[in-house]
Amino acid sequence: MSENKGLVTIALGGNAFLQKGQKGTVEEQWDNVVKAMKQVADIIERGYRVILTHGNGPQVGNILEWMDALREKIPPLTMDFANAMTQGWIGYMIQQALTNELRRRGINRHVVTVVNRVLVRKDDPAFQNPTKYVGPYYDEETAKRIAREKGWAMKPDPRGGWRRVVPSPDPVGNVEIEAIRTLLINGFIVVASGGGGIPVIEENREIKGVEAVIDKDLAGERLASLVRADYFVIVTDVEGVYLHFRTPQQKLLRKLTISEAEKLYREGHFPPGSMGPKVLAAIRFIKNGGEKAAIGHLYKALDILEGRAGTTIVPD
Repeated sequence: MSENKGLVTIALGGNAFLQKGQKGTVEEQWDNVVKAMKQVADIIERGYRVILTHGNGPQVGNILEWMDALREKIPPLTMDFANAMTQGWIGYMIQQALTNELRRRGINRHVVTVVNRVLVRKDDPAFQNPTKYVGPYYDEETAKRIAREKGWAMKPDPRGGWRRVVPSPDPVGNVEIEAIRTLLINGFIVVASGGGGIPVIEENREIKGVEAVIDKDLAGERLASLVRADYFVIVTDVEGVYLHFRTPQQKLLRKLTISEAEKLYREGHFPPGSMGPKVLAAIRFIKNGGEKAAIGHLYKALDILEGRAGTTIVPD
């Protein structure tokens, strides 16, 4: 490997685990994760230190559906339990696939997943306005029927179809941050804040779980800033940040200063359910002292990090 080129926080989108249109079989999930970890291994082999975080929208949605379907036999658990379950599920897959890929390249590094709680405020307005998409995609008729039957909030997803929405409070802290820092200092590749973290509040000097799913990109920014990462890379299923996305006028933005990104964000160019949180997370990272944030396609991760693909956001 090359010399240390700095610490990069990589936020993996859902396409690292489940591609749109797939059923989510074990074989499909492993195939997706193995491909994704080749991209991460490219970054490690180039000489960067890495900390990983990931989404869990489809997975946590599936767990909630399993619990609902079996509620007459097994008492359903709360959403914080479901988030914790996905951290183990996805963390295991990342650990195994990345360890095997690094071994194939002769790189002796250890990967570890942290069961990670992320602090939110109990008075966050998100609890009164669910916006975070979880679970599978439905057609409009099916979604509205499920909403009537189960009392779920359902909304159209900007990426197509209808999905369940749950509260998505803003992350304000990371409970396990000292442990994460210690692991990084000692050379571990860390998987943390998975699925946006297990959402918790602090009340009367006690930590308590809450019914929510935190946006993984915003929680990833908190993680990246708290470990003082040099770079923050958000990988997803599109080439980068677009203006007028999916219209004849769409335009890929290759490089933005923080001021330009903030202006476009304020003007409402990026939908809250898809690109909005990614751009906001990138803005926050730069404002908190990060050197560079970048957004782009999972299978071009190294090129995105090094500015050859995707959208780069930098200080003014």
